[in-house]
Amino acid sequence: MKITCWLTLGALMVSIGAPAWAQTQSMSGGVYTCIDAKGRKLTADRPIVECIDREQKVLNPSGTVRAKVGPSLTAQEKIELEQKEKREAEERNRTVEEKRRDRALLTRYPNKGVHDQERAEALAQVEAVTKAATTRLTELARQRVAIDEEMEFYKKDPTKAPAYLRRQLEENTQSQAVQKRFIGEQDAEAKRVNARFDDELVRLRQLWAQMAPASK
Repeated sequence: MKITCWLTLGALMVSIGAPAWAQTQSMSGGVYTCIDAKGRKLTADRPIVECIDREQKVLNPSGTVRAKVGPSLTAQEKIELEQKEKREAEERNRTVEEKRRDRALLTRYPNKGVHDQERAEALAQVEAVTKAATTRLTELARQRVAIDEEMEFYKKDPTKAPAYLRRQLEENTQSQAVQKRFIGEQDAEAKRVNARFDDELVRLRQLWAQMAPASK
């Protein structure tokens, strides 16, 4: 019976692994205790075989907890534990980053007036760029009128138009397309700016409310 018990204990040590075994050796003189699968509280002067699948506490002579050992994990359980710890670490990092962003938001926008002003300034910049592109497009349209008047003489066969005139026509067409595309991009940018400030405002209202003094 003792031989079987020692063999089982040896298997436990192999299962736990060399590092854990070194740890248990350093705990000589302690008392191991655990609650097994049947709900029994067990104690021993060495790791308890019946609690290989659960945590065991190592107690000092005074009864205080010196350390915790186990449970011994299978390869799959170790993988699952590592994945769980990774998810928890990612969640902690996400929470830390979220708090950092919240602090940065509150520092930048202590109230709605400041937030509204920065939105207006950002939109004004986009509008200024759009206005410049629109002005340029108007100039190109006027130039196109003059080019088309000259091309009128060659409407039956445009290939007979002078090279400089055909080049002006091509450049004007391309430039107008560029400015129209640029204006469209600025319209999209204005929508992105508004969307960003809208999203920020939703969070800021929550943060401002949390910072507001509690009503008496």
